Amino acid sequence: MEILKKPLLTEKVAQLTEKLNRYAFKVDHRANKIQIKAAIEQMYGVNVTAVNTMKYVGKLKTRNTKAGAVQGRSATYKKAVITLKDGEVIDFYSTI
Repeated sequence: MEILKKPLLTEKVAQLTEKLNRYAFKVDHRANKIQIKAAIEQMYGVNVTAVNTMKYVGKLKTRNTKAGAVQGRSATYKKAVITLKDGEVIDFYSTI
């Protein structure tokens, strides 16, 4: 099971990072906080002080086309917001 799917890079998360040293990731829906913490520490080599998780249920979407109404659903996912120890950072933009 791949625990970390991808980091979330939005304006809201950028503000959390600047002010509170927090980062957000999309994670596997079966992962718990202990597994998420271990995966972050192993992948990025940082010390995690807290992990908060939340589940997002996909919304029903409808749009009108020439062929009639088309319905679908956006994806359901789990988000983890992690807090790092003071002075530590994760650099997503470095070109290594």
